[in-house]
Amino acid sequence: MYHLKSINRRSFLASMGGLAVSQLLIGCANNKQIKLNVQLLKGSIPPQLVDKFRKNLQQKVQLKFAPISNIQDAFKQLQTWQQKPKSNEDAGWSRFIPFRQSPTPTLANLVTLGDYWLQTAIEQQLIQPIEPTQLKNWPGLDSRWQQLVTRNDKGFPDPQGKVWAAPYRWGSTVIVYNREKFKALGWTPQDWSDLWREELRSHFSLLNEPREVIGLVLKKLGKSYNTENLDAIPQLEAELKTLNQQVKFYSSNTYLEPLIMGDTWLAVGWSSDVVPILSRYPKLSMVIPLSGTAMWSDLWVSPKGAAKDDLSSQWIDFCWQPKSAKQISLQTKSNSPIATDINTADIQPSFTSLLLNSREVFDKSEFLLPFSPETNKQYETLFTKIKA
Repeated sequence: MYHLKSINRRSFLASMGGLAVSQLLIGCANNKQIKLNVQLLKGSIPPQLVDKFRKNLQQKVQLKFAPISNIQDAFKQLQTWQQKPKSNEDAGWSRFIPFRQSPTPTLANLVTLGDYWLQTAIEQQLIQPIEPTQLKNWPGLDSRWQQLVTRNDKGFPDPQGKVWAAPYRWGSTVIVYNREKFKALGWTPQDWSDLWREELRSHFSLLNEPREVIGLVLKKLGKSYNTENLDAIPQLEAELKTLNQQVKFYSSNTYLEPLIMGDTWLAVGWSSDVVPILSRYPKLSMVIPLSGTAMWSDLWVSPKGAAKDDLSSQWIDFCWQPKSAKQISLQTKSNSPIATDINTADIQPSFTSLLLNSREVFDKSEFLLPFSPETNKQYETLFTKIKA
């Protein structure tokens, strides 16, 4: 089962873009009208795309797109929908008071979920499989994304499993640094190994996540982020101890402010946090480590019990069309799982390194795949030991 304590990807600074209104409702409502109810991560879909989707439909529909502040809230909503309603005995006197009676929850057709949460959502039976044969653009997806969302009933990757989600954008763990601080050094960060340089001691921050920190050390050593037996890497603990002596602090939420203020020179963070601020702070630059990095993906999932209608499939397919994929990439400053023709003239210089990442680095990068509880414990124990 996934460790969920602090992984809250794409929540920090998420309010900076995307659907600016609390809810976007398009189309006149009536009971007979076809409806599509989508709950999406705020800032992950351009609002113009929803309007374009409506115009492309052959029939009149009611579209409801409600933004969610962060992935954790989306996951909690999935859990709430699957909670059993209270019986009359449990409800007590409140069942006789109309305004205290809970309304029957309306399931969304689709919800944004991060790939890191997918295993737990499947295991807890919060979502239902989607049918890839209903998705015209599924065969065009890179096999990497098909493998990411094809899981068994326990939520672990399985080529014989079902398809549980549809990826629509992705990003990675990156290094962001202050160019002014590095001028005197005569070099700029390019890879994880740079974090061990003496001149960086106490000048950078790391994410407060066992998988991220231990993973980047594994990458430095030429190993996988998804290494299950850490005891098989004899030099790992020594490398971690040295890195711990180098780092100024660990944070998954407040690592950008010290960098902007000049209290740190460099930070390891998530591209979804970093890219939106680069144009506001020109002194900052971002690089994807050459030896490869961790990747994340935003996915469409279908809550368990939600109506399986053609409109949901049409929306997923629409997100996978090249023009839509390009719009998602450019306006949400992320990548699309669909290959798009993006000219450098279309891109702000501040995030060309994200969108124009080389295939070689892409091939070396990895999604953080689910571990057994025993392996998760091994990572957590080692991380706690090193920091102590």
